Amino acid sequence: MSKPSTTQSAGRNNMPFVLGLGLAGMGVAIAAWFYLGNAASANSCPANVAAAQIVDAAAVGELAALNGTGQGRGYADMAFKDETGKEMTLADFSGKSLLVNFWASWCVPCREEMPALDEIATDYNSDQFQVVPINLDIGEGGLAKAQEFLDEGQFKNLPLYADNTFAAFDRLKREAVAVGLPATLLLDPEGCELAVLQGPAEWHSKDGRAVIEALIGLRG
Repeated sequence: MSKPSTTQSAGRNNMPFVLGLGLAGMGVAIAAWFYLGNAASANSCPANVAAAQIVDAAAVGELAALNGTGQGRGYADMAFKDETGKEMTLADFSGKSLLVNFWASWCVPCREEMPALDEIATDYNSDQFQVVPINLDIGEGGLAKAQEFLDEGQFKNLPLYADNTFAAFDRLKREAVAVGLPATLLLDPEGCELAVLQGPAEWHSKDGRAVIEALIGLRG
């Protein structure tokens, strides 16, 4: 029996290398597709740095930790439930500028912040603006604990919206927007991010009111 030619042997020897290159290329393509898909999700709004800078300039004193962003992140599709279990998204508040606050009953700074947020909601909630608190208590009895806290506080304008899957906040962490509670997003009427606050703030103060009025004032 004749031996394979040198060319045939070389071709066979190179096959694993060629296949490896093909698989590596496929992996790069998949990774690129995944990355671009996430980027599209994270940047679903037009950048609006000018509006973000207006809010940022108003954030002094008690609100100095608030950072204007306006980089194009959108949250209209962010999902949660109301106190009856009805499925909602932030798109349900379309047309309103939003203060979206993420909190949990076990988070001491969150609890301390809630009375000021209720005052802001009482003073400013309208057809132009709304405070949307989203509770993140998870596990057995989580929603009951959140409702108990709200009932004890007798808050007038802080309903129980909740995401006990924690998916909403995982999204913020994945997009490097927030790492802990409380966290607050200021959004334009299309659900596009204009500013982010990591940590609590004394919202019902001259400084807090100035930020809210700057946000509402962007509507013209």
